[in-house]
Amino acid sequence: MSKKKNTLLRNTSILMAATIISRVIGLLYRSPLGETIGNEGLGYYSTASNLYTILLLISSYSIPMAVSKIVSERLALKEYRNAHRVFHGALLYAVIVGGVAALVAFFGGKFLLPYNQQNALLALRVLAPTIFFSAVLGVLRGYFQAHSTMMPTSISQIIEQVFNAAFSIGAAWFFIQQFATNDTEHAKFGAAGGTLGTGAGVLAGLCFMLIVYGVNRKTILRKAAKDTHHREESYREIFQVLFLMVTPVIFTTFIYNCNAYLDNYLFFTILGWHGENQKALNAAYGEFSNYYVTLINVPLAMASASASAMMPEVSSCYATGELDEANDKILETIRLTMFISIPAAVGLGVLAFPITGVLFPSSSSLSGKLLMMGAVSVVFSALSTITNSVLQSIGQQKKALHNAAISLGMDLVVLALILAVFPKTNIYAVVFAGILFSLSMCVLNNLSIRKHLNFRNEFKNTYVKPLIAAAIMGVVTWVVYYGLFAITKRPSISMLIAILIAIVVYLIAFVVVTGTTEAEMRRMPMGTKLVKVLRILRIYR
Repeated sequence: MSKKKNTLLRNTSILMAATIISRVIGLLYRSPLGETIGNEGLGYYSTASNLYTILLLISSYSIPMAVSKIVSERLALKEYRNAHRVFHGALLYAVIVGGVAALVAFFGGKFLLPYNQQNALLALRVLAPTIFFSAVLGVLRGYFQAHSTMMPTSISQIIEQVFNAAFSIGAAWFFIQQFATNDTEHAKFGAAGGTLGTGAGVLAGLCFMLIVYGVNRKTILRKAAKDTHHREESYREIFQVLFLMVTPVIFTTFIYNCNAYLDNYLFFTILGWHGENQKALNAAYGEFSNYYVTLINVPLAMASASASAMMPEVSSCYATGELDEANDKILETIRLTMFISIPAAVGLGVLAFPITGVLFPSSSSLSGKLLMMGAVSVVFSALSTITNSVLQSIGQQKKALHNAAISLGMDLVVLALILAVFPKTNIYAVVFAGILFSLSMCVLNNLSIRKHLNFRNEFKNTYVKPLIAAAIMGVVTWVVYYGLFAITKRPSISMLIAILIAIVVYLIAFVVVTGTTEAEMRRMPMGTKLVKVLRILRIYR
């Protein structure tokens, strides 16, 4: 059991490290991209990206999770031939649905975009081929994750983000210089150039994963050839399993993520009826989606990494009837996620204005206000990501779908009412609706897991104590930043020092409040390094 726990933590640590690097790269390129294409261009970029995400969700977004679950179950039962046949079947599925979705994006985009956002059509058409490549890339990532090998996925994520950053800025500048003749075309072609980087990144990640598969192909085929003890599944059976598994996961993930697109649609449509200025709305939504959402997604991406690492482990335990061990892995993943998410939410809220000001110089005070208001969503969204993955791991995709549908309905009804009755709430209504959505998902998913696994969450140790430690950190961070800023008038230096001190204060407060032992801390990602720091600080002796 100890070896299995170490595997889960190692895989989680690898994915988290890659995620941090990828998100940092994403943060760094957002600012120059915003400077290049402007807030109006960011609005078109976001609108096209939201619709692209919806089509990606329908076609391929959940493929890595589905392939990881199905293949890991067969590997746990030592059905190596069937595991590889599932891989082949998933590739064919990805080619078909990815190709169809790409054609829909290219030829049907004008019907799917809001009537007052047709300038985002060019950016969407540039994104269309990326949907096809993402589907194939998802199969490869899910296949290697099922083997408890997270390194290929992690490296491909970093490569994808590097190419994305470089090509987004370069292509945006090139398109503007070559094709734009006025402000509207500046925003339109700049957004299209920005989306070209997304495709370049996915294509680079796909090339890397194909190389990895080529290197390992002989070993995989040799192991499959030696498996003569199990009945070979027909491709008809495999497609049936894929369809039954992928379809509910697709719809769940679709509902879970399409609130961004639907919120976008309601925001522009309802406020358009109120006669609000379209350029102002576009600029506000650009700051929301490209600055606020980007910052919120940094800690959330680490929750997604934890969920991806957990899924094959829990699926394997559930397939072999080891329910107690499955519950242990779930609780361990939630604790680890809260250990990171709770202080991240507090830190983003406390340093909202300096963070947005330093990282995104072209942003207005609106970004800081949005971040301060919405930082709490980090905790709820992280927990809903983990619990959603748990339900999919144990074959309760329909229950996850049901919970997501209820939450989405609440989100849309509340948002529509707020915007219709109180239009001056503007983009703040979208933030509030998003918080409500993630909170609803947390509650409903937790009730479902408790029913099917008899899972009991340790509320005090998992949530309350880390929150107390994070609150202490938040007070110290606020005093340090604003004290230094009053003296130096240098926000970047003051923020950097405040963040470094915040990390140390949180670690000390966490150990003191929770009573975490040295052995328990070592099991955290980068636990050995954390213990060394705490030894230097005389917290551990």
